Order: sequence, then C-alpha cells, then structure tokens
Amino acid sequence: MRSEARSHVTAAAKPPDEGLAKRTLAAGDGWSVHEVVCRAGPADRPFEELHDGFSISAVVEGNFTYRSDAGHGLLYPGALLLGNSGCCFECGHAHGVGDRCISLNVQDGLFGEIAAAAASTSRFRFSAPILPPSPQELPAVALMEAFSARAPALRGEELALGLIERVVGAMADRKPLPAAPAARETRRVIESIRLVESDSTRPVRLKDLAASAGMSPHHFLRVFRRLTGMTPYQYLLSARMRRAALELGSTRRPVLEVALEAGFGDLSTFNHRFRAAFGLTPTQYRASRL
Repeated sequence: MRSEARSHVTAAAKPPDEGLAKRTLAAGDGWSVHEVVCRAGPADRPFEELHDGFSISAVVEGNFTYRSDAGHGLLYPGALLLGNSGCCFECGHAHGVGDRCISLNVQDGLFGEIAAAAASTSRFRFSAPILPPSPQELPAVALMEAFSARAPALRGEELALGLIERVVGAMADRKPLPAAPAARETRRVIESIRLVESDSTRPVRLKDLAASAGMSPHHFLRVFRRLTGMTPYQYLLSARMRRAALELGSTRRPVLEVALEAGFGDLSTFNHRFRAAFGLTPTQYRASRL
C-alpha cells in the first residue's frame, strides 16, 4: 500500500510499484516536488516505510490513513501530510480506493535552515502527523496543487521555500488536535467529504449531509468539525476555492467564468471571498502565477 509521501521514502523492504504512478514536477537544491497517484484499496495491507528527508504532502484526491512518529490521522482533500526525516510510517486505505497527492520533499540541511527562521530552532520536527484543512492553510494547498497544473511557469524555488516556511510556522504555533471521532463516525464523515468533493459546485445543506451519514444535524456538525477542524460549509468553500485557484493559475479563462464554474453565484461574492482567503484579488493572483 502506498501514498504520496511514499514517493520520498527509502524503505528497508520497498514494495513493488504496481498501482503507483509518480512524476517529478519540479526540483532544486535540497528540495523536490512530485505528484503520485496511488490505486491501493482496503484489500492492500499497510507496511512500514522510512521518510528520506522531511515531507509536506497536499492531498488533492481520495483519502487514506497515516501513522508516524508524531501520531496518526486521516488524510483527505485539502489536508497536509507531515513527515519527519528518518522516521518510519505506515499508510492505509481502509475507507476507499486510491488517492492523489502533491508532495514537497526537503532534505535535512535546507529544512533546518528554514525552520531556524520560522520556528526559532533548526532542530524543529513536526509534532503532529497532519495539518487539517483551514482557511489559513488554503493558499499553501492551492500552491502545491498548482505545481501539477503548470509547473514550468511557476517560480519553483521561491514557492517551494515559501511553502516550507509557511507550514513550519503554522505547526510551531498550533494547538494539539482534539481526539478523533469513533471509526464508524469517521467513515460516515469521509463519505460526506467524498460527496462534497465529487461536485463542489452543487449546493449542499447540512441536514442532507447529516441524513446521508445517519446522524442528526447537530451531532454531524460536531463530528465533522472534530475530524476536519472546519464546518461542512467551510469545507465546501475551501473545495471551491481550491478549484478556482487552480483554474486561475493555469488558464486564462475569464474570472467570471472561473467563479461561476467553481460554484459561486456572482463575481462580487467570489472576489470578496477569494481576497479574504489568498490576500490577492483573482486577477492579482493570476498575474503572480502565470
């Protein structure tokens, strides 16, 4: 069984590569970015591997579990997988088949230099296995996904180093995550996340998501927030923003067309939400990426 982080590992007993497609998107001195598409599912057994360097991986499709020295967690679109150099980890796909991730791999020397500035120590290590989706980290996830859409036109070195600094800084200030929901509740929330990701342009009501999960709206809201750190509506907006940012950074389609296709009803609302999330207007964001 494999996941994106596994594109940057050296394992004592490395598994065969069936079901895993990998391509390098960008690379520089001490860092590299890869896209990995995994086709593993519930029937594939997890096994232990070793991180070669530090890993920051954005999940853009699918879901999987991840266990490392920093703990264990569930990864799904919008979340970031975090890996410490030289540490063992396991990934599993108990809740579905396959995933696609964009992973930034950083060698120890470069990571330590950046961590010294971002976290005041060159010995910084990730204290949690994941960084859940949040409005604050949405730009980092969008930038990582942009590597897969238009890598040659990106300012690779600048973006890669900025992403490392941003994530290290966020983790240095982060509070511990709450306890995860029960396994049955987790499965139902994952099904709801899949529903949102399958068509983020479709209006979604809390009571409909709760009904599909077999929970009351109040209980579903509590479980969803505990698992993702966001409300279902915030997650829906995040999915729409990721889609819009990818289109803006990789095409020259009109901003209004991008906004409507991403699920926003009017340009004014889209402009306001986009600027709040990314600190730039859609036009400014496009100019900085193309």
